[in-house]
Amino acid sequence: METIRKLAILADAAKYDASCASSGAGKRDSRASGGIGSTEGMGICHSYTPDGRCVSLLKILLTNFCVYDCAYCVNRVSSNVPRARFSVDEVVTLTLDFYKRNYIEGLFLSSGIIRNADYTMERMVEVARRLREEHRYAGYIHLKTIPEASPELLAAAGRYADRLSINVELPTEAGLATLAPEKTSTSIRGAMGELRWRIEEAKEARKAPAVIAPVSSRGVRPRPPRFAPAGQSTQMIVGADGASDQQILTSADSLYGNYRMRRVYYSAFSPIPDASRQLPLQPPPLQREHRLYQADWLLRFYGYGVEEITDTTQGGMLDLDIDPKMAWAIRHPERFPVDLNLAPKELLLRVPGLGVRNVKRVLMARRHGRLRVADVARLKAPMSKLLPFVQLADHHPRSALDDPAALRAKLAPPPRQGSLFDAAPAA
Repeated sequence: METIRKLAILADAAKYDASCASSGAGKRDSRASGGIGSTEGMGICHSYTPDGRCVSLLKILLTNFCVYDCAYCVNRVSSNVPRARFSVDEVVTLTLDFYKRNYIEGLFLSSGIIRNADYTMERMVEVARRLREEHRYAGYIHLKTIPEASPELLAAAGRYADRLSINVELPTEAGLATLAPEKTSTSIRGAMGELRWRIEEAKEARKAPAVIAPVSSRGVRPRPPRFAPAGQSTQMIVGADGASDQQILTSADSLYGNYRMRRVYYSAFSPIPDASRQLPLQPPPLQREHRLYQADWLLRFYGYGVEEITDTTQGGMLDLDIDPKMAWAIRHPERFPVDLNLAPKELLLRVPGLGVRNVKRVLMARRHGRLRVADVARLKAPMSKLLPFVQLADHHPRSALDDPAALRAKLAPPPRQGSLFDAAPAA
């Protein structure tokens, strides 16, 4: 099979992994019109660094053959899809060629399971080893690791990759047992624990005073090697089983606390060909995925607990019409208005419309005088969201908080009747 055909198959198969993907763009292709550019090209995805830079990654599978039969996976052994497999040399060559042409800044490599977990993981590690040692490749490498692989292979993967990730697959053990019976929560979390221990050990070793070690010919003592310096991440599928948003966020909160995850990604279940009867016929609304990411942000950076974010009166599901922070504020009018001139940082972070950056600006600005509406407007904060919940030198919401239902109706987007001519929603 030609390399370009393999690339088409294995890049398309990798699109279901949300760990580094960007979504939401419509499909456009200029090949038929003779123009320039396409959003449907194979193999390259875009990720974003903490400082906001957009980086391009070659995102492929080593192979979409798989010995497992996970019901939600398009690459499962019983799936009737075209199959392909890259050799180690082909992946190395593709990465270097794309990088030298400035198409990409890194590699994201995942794989189906061929033969067994150790054999597959060994092939993936060999790709990273050759890039690093034989070609002195210094770009970004993200390896999707296999929890059933031996600890020695996981250790080797972390020596060459910037980031490692293991998919937790589904938020509950019951869902995993039903839809992916060949995988176990014990093996997945055991491997995550192994990675956490090695990542932290490597960090501590590099912080510790230099031990007596032979000095190189250049008069430099070698530092302890890094291990997955960008940490580990994971992904869970949303909507394939009956897990509520509260169960999903509880699982995510546990992963952040117990395994020091850098990021938990939420991937809305997408119907696949020849799907199992155990799976729902329709995907969950994409807005649900969006709300989970917003709630995840509240967990990590705003000091919220899972029980605060999810509303038990709605079966533990997030409100799809308004963001979770706004929903919490409307459910707790007794906590408002917050005086922006006096409130501590913890309370300011609870105000709808105020992000972490603007809270820091408020704290700095009020040292120089009492804040007014005009001062807050200069922060470019969404004033319509913010004003009903804050008190300023020249503003008080008065009775706006007395009727939460009316306030919600005012702040939520109005319902819109769908048209027969609207485009179908993306799957």
